[in-house]
Amino acid sequence: MRKKALALEVIERLKKEYPVAECTLDYDEAWKLLVGVRLAAQCTDERVNIVVEKLYKKFPDVEALANAQVEEIEEIVRPCGLGKSKARDISACMKILHEKYDDQIPTTFDEILALPGVGRKSANLIMGDVFGKPAIVTDTHCIRLVNRIGLVKGIKEPKKVEMELWKIIPPEEGSDFCHRLVFHGREVCTARTKPYCDRCCLVDICAKKI
Repeated sequence: MRKKALALEVIERLKKEYPVAECTLDYDEAWKLLVGVRLAAQCTDERVNIVVEKLYKKFPDVEALANAQVEEIEEIVRPCGLGKSKARDISACMKILHEKYDDQIPTTFDEILALPGVGRKSANLIMGDVFGKPAIVTDTHCIRLVNRIGLVKGIKEPKKVEMELWKIIPPEEGSDFCHRLVFHGREVCTARTKPYCDRCCLVDICAKKI
């Protein structure tokens, strides 16, 4: 099966398996997703969702967080790991949103990518989830699964994986596809244990490069 045809089949099967495709970080405003995704680096979404409750209780909006001392932010976000760098990035990012964008998130990929602590994965997540634009989020689940399935071949660098997937994934499917890969990667095609191929909806079309 050619890669584009394989991609379309994988998309359809994952849709049936995981009808609801959504980000597992909790947020009700766009800027909170920006904060959450920075905290999620090398940390679980579950822990981030707990930590941000305390952060937003003390600093409920962009202006409050922009005016906060970095040390105050670090004290709260420390349980997410890499507290100093994450607090520094969040502080710098909120200052830019407050001073340059009237407390809003910029609307273009390049502007989002230019914000402190924001990489391509985060920028794509925001473009897809906040603005409903074509996006491919190459997190660890995505990279692991597309290599195992055979959609890409032996590519581990996030940007290179993203570029390969743009060639075969319909733009309007990219964001939801990546969310479904997260669900599948957590529940079936796991990283720390042997994958549960016996209950995988892709078992007959997967390259099984484990």
